[in-house]
Amino acid sequence: MTSNSSSNTVIAKQAVNTARSLRTLYFTRATFSVLWVILIALFAKTSVEIATILLIIYPAWDVVGTFLDIRANQDSPSKTPQYVNVVISSITTVAVGIALQKGVPEALMVFGAWAIGTGLIQLILGLRRRKFLGGQWPMIISGGQSIIGGTSFILLAHDPTKGIASLGGYAAFGAFYYLLAAFRLNKAVNSGTATA
Repeated sequence: MTSNSSSNTVIAKQAVNTARSLRTLYFTRATFSVLWVILIALFAKTSVEIATILLIIYPAWDVVGTFLDIRANQDSPSKTPQYVNVVISSITTVAVGIALQKGVPEALMVFGAWAIGTGLIQLILGLRRRKFLGGQWPMIISGGQSIIGGTSFILLAHDPTKGIASLGGYAAFGAFYYLLAAFRLNKAVNSGTATA
């Protein structure tokens, strides 16, 4: 076996391990999003207190999810986008809590700005991982949709017909794309290569 062949085998094994870790993470994130959507649908109009707690939990969970993403991608040459996302989501968690003191529209504007920033990071990560792992088009589309969704939250924040419940659709689409990405990575894991 040549050193080049051995090196390719090691790289392929690392890619499969990364794909396996990301697949588990994506299923976990999809599950969280589905539960969040159910809870926000139940409490958005019946309990402002619980709904506001849920609004704060969402970006806080993104911090946890991003650290899990970093752990799953230990072989990645650059983790800068993930660390930037951790900072953005941490600031957003605090900012949403502060904005809620003024009202839901202000919180939706903060949430919208966060969705734009994290969507851009997700888009960049999906494009970077596409060649190495494959199966990233759902994450690329999700990142783009997050940017659009965040913009709409800002533009419609003061619309009286909108509210915290409007975020349910955003989270539901996120869950859908995480599931798609997980199933795409499943193909890479099962085939023994991550170039699908």
